[in-house]
Amino acid sequence: MQNVLETAQSWLSDFFEPEVKKEVQHLIDNDPDELKERFYKNLEFGTGGMRGVMGVGTNRINKYTLGKNTQGLSNYLKKHYTNETIKVVIAYDCRHNSDTLARIVAEVFAANGIKVFLFSELRTTPELSFAVRHLNCHAGIVLTASHNPPEYNGYKVYWTDGGQIVPPQDGDIIAEINALNFEDVNFNANDSLIEPIDKEVDEAFFEASVKNGSFNAAGKDDFKIVFTSIHGTSITAIPEVLKRAGYKNVTVIEEQATPDGNFPTVESPNPEEPEALKMAIKRAEEIGADMVVGTDPDSDRLGIAVRNLEGEIELLNGNQTMVMMTKFLLDQYQKKGFKGNEFIATTIVSTPMVEEMAKAYGVEFKTALTGFKWIGKMIKDFPDSKFIGGGEESFGYMAGDFVRDKDAVTATLLACEIASQAKADGSSFYQELINAYVQFGFYKEKLISLTKKGISGAEEIKQMLKDFKENPVQSVQGSPVVWIEDYNTSVAKNVQTGEEKTMHLPKSNVLIYETEDGTRIAARPSGTEPKVKFYITTNAALEKAGDFKLVNSQLDAKIEGIVAELNMG
Repeated sequence: MQNVLETAQSWLSDFFEPEVKKEVQHLIDNDPDELKERFYKNLEFGTGGMRGVMGVGTNRINKYTLGKNTQGLSNYLKKHYTNETIKVVIAYDCRHNSDTLARIVAEVFAANGIKVFLFSELRTTPELSFAVRHLNCHAGIVLTASHNPPEYNGYKVYWTDGGQIVPPQDGDIIAEINALNFEDVNFNANDSLIEPIDKEVDEAFFEASVKNGSFNAAGKDDFKIVFTSIHGTSITAIPEVLKRAGYKNVTVIEEQATPDGNFPTVESPNPEEPEALKMAIKRAEEIGADMVVGTDPDSDRLGIAVRNLEGEIELLNGNQTMVMMTKFLLDQYQKKGFKGNEFIATTIVSTPMVEEMAKAYGVEFKTALTGFKWIGKMIKDFPDSKFIGGGEESFGYMAGDFVRDKDAVTATLLACEIASQAKADGSSFYQELINAYVQFGFYKEKLISLTKKGISGAEEIKQMLKDFKENPVQSVQGSPVVWIEDYNTSVAKNVQTGEEKTMHLPKSNVLIYETEDGTRIAARPSGTEPKVKFYITTNAALEKAGDFKLVNSQLDAKIEGIVAELNMG
């Protein structure tokens, strides 16, 4: 507690604004528990950058923590680009204080002699990623906390390739930040270096989205879409992109169309949660729509609901939409003829079905750690290879390489192209998914996500993962465990033969068990939220489409048995 107190007292210096000092003194005098939560550590970069609760303190998102980040990044950029005019681009989402914090970040860059392009209004994360290369910038920043609760905000850093920062840049930038005191931050902006941007970049982004996501699908006049931005930034892009691609029957959920950091109509603005799309699904049922699409606040994730075999609207998971998008893109490339250098990608906790598809089409398959920055890095690391598309189970997808992060704008268009063409052919998105299960194997997944907040929560998560590793699972639903993949040690071990393999990915706190029948159980802490996540994947052969309901219920029962057996409920 003494270190916490000393850190808090350092915020009472004249460098900090009077209202900040007043709040810190109040915490010191009256609320030691809250003081500890706010000052016991510094916010850190995770898989999605820096994300946290807004407020005063070193463990909070505020002017000073983001200013220190930006000063450290400025120092790093100036060391590495000594003879260039350094340029950065900044975007922000609908969250409380995002516009104010974006301006503060811009001012710190400008105070350090760095040219800043600042979006004049809120914009999507994929447009920010696109803008980095479009404007020939050295870096980009987006102020967002993605789908976290309203009290959160965040700061994602993008590099010259338009992808999020990865090793070695992330570690070097963090070292620069950690070497600073708050008093080292220069807030004295040179306003002449800050240039507002909007329509010119919008136009280029919309054009690129339509080019990469549209495949001249048939049946657009007869295809009905219900779209919701869930109070987020996608309202600035998706309706326009769908319109330019030829979709006329788009119903926007007006009650959720106004950007609002309170997200007043939902419990969580996360399209992974069925509740977030409840209003849109209700409207779709009323008007007989074919598809529902909802996006998270910064428009990098999308949730899709389509009509199932009974004609009911059903929310698909991220693995299912990823499989369908990847298969569709592979089919388009196959029609033109593969060149032999193409690849598709996903993450270690996503469905193994993608790898089966890669084998069937004869293209390379690459797998990455959780976090879309690793998929973006692949494009940079393999410049002679052609990236077709890739995604992750957490509702993110990227088609082509014009954006280097998950992109709900282009992915929404791509999903509509698949479904519209399928309907025109007398099929449906859902039926084509079943057909894919017949072709590649029926893979079914479930995510168990447990929230553990605060200091005690962090310790609880650490202990749960330790127990999961130190008390190895022997079998799952009667199938013996064969492989244990420990990404902390980079070793995959066959527990039956003793064989060991080195896994050539960066170390990460992930443990995966794989059984004889192909069931996989993965465990990891979230990089952006106070959660521990368990990923269950199981599979079965689907001989014909008519067997779908039976095999589906069998896999559901198996997953329920796994949850009960491993006490994950």
